[in-house]
Amino acid sequence: MTPPGTALRIPPVVDAAWLAAHAPGGGTGPHVVLADVRWYLTDPDGSAAHAAYAEGHLPGAVYVDLDAWLAGPPTATDGRHPLPHPDVFARGMSALGIGDRTTVVAYDDAGGVIAARLVWLLRTLGHDAALLDGGFFAPEVRAWAGGVTTEVVAREPATFTPRPWPADLLVTIDEVAPGTRDDATVVLDARPAERFRGEGADVDPRVGHVPGAVSLPCRENVDERGHLLPVGTLRERFAAAGVTADAVEAGEVVSMCGSGVTACHTLLALEHAGLGRGRLYAGSWSQYAATSLPAATGA
Repeated sequence: MTPPGTALRIPPVVDAAWLAAHAPGGGTGPHVVLADVRWYLTDPDGSAAHAAYAEGHLPGAVYVDLDAWLAGPPTATDGRHPLPHPDVFARGMSALGIGDRTTVVAYDDAGGVIAARLVWLLRTLGHDAALLDGGFFAPEVRAWAGGVTTEVVAREPATFTPRPWPADLLVTIDEVAPGTRDDATVVLDARPAERFRGEGADVDPRVGHVPGAVSLPCRENVDERGHLLPVGTLRERFAAAGVTADAVEAGEVVSMCGSGVTACHTLLALEHAGLGRGRLYAGSWSQYAATSLPAATGA
């Protein structure tokens, strides 16, 4: 485990070739764990995600239950996926065989936008973790893994030391709300553009977005094959949204989404693009929409 604030040993995104070269036993060695972090918005009890894992996953991958280990209980005041208590997160990681010195490579079947939550949480605590570029459906990933398996993986529990979430990488609702938000802050909304605009029904109490936020859908950070866009293209996307490396360094770039899950993908894409580490508004729209704070609709 690397102390927060120091350089991690691996980048935020790795590909199948990197994994083949670095993971003992093809990702199932004692210091590298593959993590399957599939989750679906239309699957409130997680049964579909569990079934997807059971029907086939990459060999050696453990299934990580997002609702159990990567989020706290939903509340009106904290949102749908508040950060888990550090003790709960540590207990979940330990049960999965992820310890203080374990390197984690996580994937999903959605371009990494869900698995990013696990990777971001681990990296904030100084643990080596990365997204597997392309994820579950990428042909080169399956080729490296030798296909998929239905064998359920159970690893020996590991020692994972609980640590508080670093306050400097998080923001509160007051830091994104108009009137209390700093004028220099850039708020990036990772939800699909139609949800940002407030079109149709939503899972949250209100539709729309935080006034002054910029729509930057995280699913558009990847191509049709689920691979992250080239670094130059990502930098252009962020620049068009008003993001600079200096702003990131100053803590002025905040990522949000519906409930603080897919917003982590934006943060990893920022880091992957060489722009630094932004900050997460964990409550995101699910928390904001439950208040009487002003909301905007349209583009």
